[in-house]
Amino acid sequence: MTALELRLRQALQPWRTAPAWRIAFSGGLDSSVLLHLLADWARHEELPPLYAIHVHHGLQSAGDAWPAHCARVCEQLGIALEVVRVQVAPGASLEQAARSARYQAFCERLKPGEVLLSAQHRDDQAETLLFRLLRGAGVRGLAAMPASRSLGQGGLFRPLLDSSRAELREYAQSHGLAWIEDPSNADERFSRNFLRRQVMPLLAERWPQVTANIARSARHLGEAQQLLDELAAMDLAAAHGVSTCPWLTLPSLDLSAVSALSDRRQRNLLRHWLAPLTRLPDSDHWAGWCDLRDAATDAAPIWKLTDGELHRADGRLWWLSGEWLRPLDPLALACDSFSESVELPDNGHVHLQGELPQGRWHLRYRQGGESLLLPGRGRRDLKRLLNELRVPAFVRPRLPLLFAGDKLMAVANLSQSSEIQAGGVRLHWSPPIGAQGLSW
Repeated sequence: MTALELRLRQALQPWRTAPAWRIAFSGGLDSSVLLHLLADWARHEELPPLYAIHVHHGLQSAGDAWPAHCARVCEQLGIALEVVRVQVAPGASLEQAARSARYQAFCERLKPGEVLLSAQHRDDQAETLLFRLLRGAGVRGLAAMPASRSLGQGGLFRPLLDSSRAELREYAQSHGLAWIEDPSNADERFSRNFLRRQVMPLLAERWPQVTANIARSARHLGEAQQLLDELAAMDLAAAHGVSTCPWLTLPSLDLSAVSALSDRRQRNLLRHWLAPLTRLPDSDHWAGWCDLRDAATDAAPIWKLTDGELHRADGRLWWLSGEWLRPLDPLALACDSFSESVELPDNGHVHLQGELPQGRWHLRYRQGGESLLLPGRGRRDLKRLLNELRVPAFVRPRLPLLFAGDKLMAVANLSQSSEIQAGGVRLHWSPPIGAQGLSW
């Protein structure tokens, strides 16, 4: 057994009980070697079921022949193949857009507990660290590619990160493997190709162990990032606090607890908290956090990030994205009762519990100037009532209000409203679901 095979088997031992192994199979050298290694292993030992996935981007005419090549290889090895055709969204970085489309396809196909095996190797790791270093990345970026991470309902694992490109090529040649040579890999307009073809060979002339040494640095930085994540998790637990609106399921943190930390720990905490929610800003754009944190108490600052916004309200930080950022159309919904939840456009669901007496009942949103009759407290201005209840300002325009004619009778989810005798009715609103995180 070669050193390559031994390292692969040792690396995959923790994943032997997975329901299935799915291999990201491009048809190139690296994934062809990985697929062949796994197929050979499966002939001698019982492994989880093997499935290959080929993602076809359709970005170049040469790629149209690749699915057929992958199908022939998988048929010879006795491994089922799924070809997934994706559309690559236009953008500034074609590489990033193609990667996003590819991982989205993988994410959608992983069933609970399954593992996607990807064939990145030690040279890829070294190139990734160098590429990110030249872009000014921090510790998280310089840790390069993790050996494993969650992906969709399963996980992603890279079992060849300790193996070199030269070892994979030697294995492929000794076993007579045929693989695809992607013409775009020779295009040095792409930064990674320039590093691979021009920079890394030059460095290797002076430092022959350059890829191994850089990959080792990536492992050290990965350990440093793990320590930073552990510190952030401790700070995050202390900063969760309790919201005055428990029915509001948006991600949020106690601002005073975050502000009590040093500036460095604040940034570390926010990076950790926001990483699953949005792409993070570079160092030049963290001034937006300081502006939000230091704004006057009665201000309503917003820090806009790539995939959403960070708001400050009721002494807390709130993450808003998706439906929460879409403007609402006016609501005028006639009702007498709802046996089931009724969907509100871009605003969750509302449920009316109980039977209303005869009348002109309807739901609408705030228009300003509303008042509410509270038992034993008289009529109260709705704006002041919401201030007393510390309902965040960004929530108030979305609260469903129940009217009898022109008279406000109930406000969804507020305890005072539940005391109002409107035919024994309670109005419950399920707001839009908070951010679920990025897929990769």
